[in-house]
Amino acid sequence: IMAVVRTTELAREFRKAPTPQEELLWQSLRGRRVSGLKFRRQHPLGGAIADFYCAEAALIVEVDGSVHLDPH
Repeated sequence: IMAVVRTTELAREFRKAPTPQEELLWQSLRGRRVSGLKFRRQHPLGGAIADFYCAEAALIVEVDGSVHLDPH
């Protein structure tokens, strides 16, 4: 349970400080702008955090960037 709480807290922190690439993509995905689908930012899934997640389409979108080079 503690891992889930920590993952949720990390996701909230990530939403507050998006990378420039994530912010740019979010401007296109938000508000059901893509085929009427709802996307969520920094969504916890198990022990991982998806950059963008659409439950309706069972779709995860990951944005590459320097943050993925950090081993933590």
